Amino acid sequence: MTDPPGRVICRSRGAKWREVGNRGEGPRVSGRSGLLVGPLTGPAWTPGLGSGEAQTRVFTGEYRHTIDGKGRIAVPARFRSRLDEGAFVSRWIDGCLGIFPRGVFEELADRVAAKPVTDAGARTFSRFVFSSAFEVELDGQGRVVVPSGLREWAGLEGETVVVGSRDHIELWTPQRWADYSAAMTSPDVLAEYLQGLGI
Repeated sequence: MTDPPGRVICRSRGAKWREVGNRGEGPRVSGRSGLLVGPLTGPAWTPGLGSGEAQTRVFTGEYRHTIDGKGRIAVPARFRSRLDEGAFVSRWIDGCLGIFPRGVFEELADRVAAKPVTDAGARTFSRFVFSSAFEVELDGQGRVVVPSGLREWAGLEGETVVVGSRDHIELWTPQRWADYSAAMTSPDVLAEYLQGLGI
């Protein structure tokens, strides 16, 4: 990996709802890859959390699903109720795709819009995410269609790792997720980021 992971994700064999708070720092642009890396958390960058909300329900867990020839992938059953009112799929940081509930995505857009137009980081992030975003809906079998351009960008075909990541879902290639997970769970890296979170 060219950049160390910027957030800690708790892995589990299944998914469940639980209550958590939020804390973190904003994203940065990698000097080597030119892509945004690091967490999108903290007061100015926390999709899914209104200014008066201290807690929110989260997506958790890791699953393996297959993208079929038509670009459809099943959303884990425990995630589906969060997408009942629609969702958006877009490029996301660290080379994966993100699936966001409509409300989370709209709040993210509002937060970016609140940044000064002179903020180069906000402009870059806005173009990176919103230029690639597509509105999606669950079909009768709980699947969403991932547009071909996004599948190609993320290298997704066949087996895909579906990861619950707090307020959104992420889609990873198995190899990229394995590499990311190995770095993320390195004792030294984990200790560094836990220290940064104040844990």
